[in-house]
Amino acid sequence: MKFLCSYNDDVLPESAGADFEIEYIDIGSVDASSGIKKTEKFTLKKAPSRARRRVQDGDVIISTVRTYLEAIASINNPPENMVVSTGFAVIRPREGLDKGFAAYCLRAEGFIGEVVSRSVGISYPAINASDLVNIGVPVLPLPEQKQIAKFLDHETGKIDLLIEKQQALIALLKEKRQAVVSHAVTKGLNPHAKMKDSGVEWLGEVPEHWEVSRIKFTITTFEQGWSPQCDARPRDRNEIGVLKVGCVNSGVFESNENKALPSSLMPRHQYSLKKGDLLISRANTRDLVGKAAMVEEDDAMLLLCDKLYRLRFSFQTEPHFIRDYILSDAGRNQIELDATGASASMVNIGQDCIKEMPIAFPPLSEQQEITRTMRKHAVDFESLLEKSEKQIELMQERRTALISVAVTGKIDVRDWEPAPALTERK
Repeated sequence: MKFLCSYNDDVLPESAGADFEIEYIDIGSVDASSGIKKTEKFTLKKAPSRARRRVQDGDVIISTVRTYLEAIASINNPPENMVVSTGFAVIRPREGLDKGFAAYCLRAEGFIGEVVSRSVGISYPAINASDLVNIGVPVLPLPEQKQIAKFLDHETGKIDLLIEKQQALIALLKEKRQAVVSHAVTKGLNPHAKMKDSGVEWLGEVPEHWEVSRIKFTITTFEQGWSPQCDARPRDRNEIGVLKVGCVNSGVFESNENKALPSSLMPRHQYSLKKGDLLISRANTRDLVGKAAMVEEDDAMLLLCDKLYRLRFSFQTEPHFIRDYILSDAGRNQIELDATGASASMVNIGQDCIKEMPIAFPPLSEQQEITRTMRKHAVDFESLLEKSEKQIELMQERRTALISVAVTGKIDVRDWEPAPALTERK
């Protein structure tokens, strides 16, 4: 590469003032499939110290840390104040290297494999930029480079469009799933049931035979866990683990979201999990705070952390119904109103947010029927989501493979022309 391009040519000058505004790209903002996902705006005095490398049109940025993440992207018509992390190597093609071809060549499987294999370190693998530019890349006439880039623009564009449609379908499926659950836990399953005004604005009308109350009247135990200094790894078999707040993020309990408790610390077994425990995140990002999940099996080796609430209920209450209600639109309305915090990166909800939450309760047998029905719907929706996500995975693999065979000459596209668009017949 070093004979075809330069690297890390341009950094912010020391003369740039503290109030100079930059548009910043961090490593976490780039992925192998979609490139640059987002940018952030900072003044220099508030920007991360690693926000130093300037970029221009035609550059390719390649992460030199955590290289297994494949954070590689091309830079197209950036604003003059765009800056990327020093964790990127900024590759700038010289005159004999077409920028479009370079963008594809440096995202080919063979090149990425070389970057990863030459990286040093286990938990935080990294490669020096000077070593990165010693990786070999194909050399071919400039017209052929341009033709390959033109071919890949066309073909990957078609794949990207299909991926976008699948992503839109996934978003619609998730919206539909949310709507189905929200309707069931606030209106019931009987479309012909007589309704009454709940007296709560965001609940609206509820079935006439449901009792409007507050969650606190069904709770027998409400507590939060503890905060020991744990090892930065999941527990091994036969070790004690302390849950991470992310164990509830999906709405289904993820027991592998934990940290190992050091053997030097005595476990507090009063925080061990029991079947039927409802866990709710009390501190998280604004979109994840208040997420809830049910514990389906006893686990004496997993302990509650201090960022989670644990609720247990009277025998006249179906905990899954409460969980679904908290995750419904009605529950989210209450949580978003009550969440407090200085930034969206971490907000909190107090116990009263849950305890005082208005809810309309059907009889226990109806709660259980709604829960069974929602479980069946969840299985159906999950199956559809898995199929769509698998389609996206296959298309991304196809995209990567196509790039690799094109930039290495495994397919000959020198005479390729896009098929003429079909015109509508009169």
